[in-house]
Amino acid sequence: MFTGIVTDIGQILALEERGDLRARIGTRYDVEGIDIGASIACDGVCLTVVALGTTPQNWFDVDISAETVSKTAIGPNSWAAGKRVNLERALKVGDELGGHIVSGHVDGVAEVVGMAREGDSTRVTFRAPEALARFIAPKGSVALNGTSLTVNEVNGREFGINLIPHTQEVTTWGDVVVGDAINLEIDTLARYVARMRDWDASL
Repeated sequence: MFTGIVTDIGQILALEERGDLRARIGTRYDVEGIDIGASIACDGVCLTVVALGTTPQNWFDVDISAETVSKTAIGPNSWAAGKRVNLERALKVGDELGGHIVSGHVDGVAEVVGMAREGDSTRVTFRAPEALARFIAPKGSVALNGTSLTVNEVNGREFGINLIPHTQEVTTWGDVVVGDAINLEIDTLARYVARMRDWDASL
């Protein structure tokens, strides 16, 4: 489990096709404190560490299955050497829950369809997949590329959020442009509320 509070900006150092896609990600994390098999959210996708190293910088490797590539905005079509990615290590018992409960299991891919300055902040508009739009509500939470964000408004499949300067500085949101594909994970509570409503309607 994660919180959607990004704790490092990693960088893709290499990608290799070897059955699954293997990515090497440079990090500022102390890799001596990371175990093989640990989970790290990479742009919001929970991936398993399969190798670690410190030369020429700290790095970890993850394997990305064809299923994950097909369901997310990661993989050889959107990841390339040099790309920056949001990182978060798995939540430990006793950690502060600063964002919201995030599983790292991406539900779909949203598209950035608009960006505009609002004072010092940036208003970003996204278009969600039709099947997921009903789970997104004003003032609710979503995880976008692994970042816990609050929804401002919803208009059909489109929804908007505000990025304050701090968020843009400590995440990869300062790199985003219109047309980008973004990993979207809906709020777990919204999923269960909708499921209960559907269940009641079927009785």
